[in-house]
Amino acid sequence: MYGEAELERITIQNKVTGATEICNASLLFIFVGAKPHTDWLNNVIALDNKGFIKTGDLVGAFQSNGTAAPSRRPYLLETSMPGVFAVGDVRANSVKRVASAVGEGSMAIQFIHQVLSA
Repeated sequence: MYGEAELERITIQNKVTGATEICNASLLFIFVGAKPHTDWLNNVIALDNKGFIKTGDLVGAFQSNGTAAPSRRPYLLETSMPGVFAVGDVRANSVKRVASAVGEGSMAIQFIHQVLSA
């Protein structure tokens, strides 16, 4: 990063080619964790092609995991495994912001109560 009293320029590098470029910049937003670490869930619950967890109105509803699936459709934040919910950045099509993740966590609690009371 370059600048006297404030940010003026940054060096960016292409991870594929290794090429670098200096670009003018007055602001920098750091986005950490853009790649989900969900490999351990593969073949357990439905993931999208980038590894994010699919939730909600899933095509094919619940996956068969050896037990009888509920007759209902999955709840908004429910994964392909009945009663298992995902919230925040790891969820496919999430907003990828802390405030949204907190709100989704709050919503998931309500859905869990519904699952447990059924």
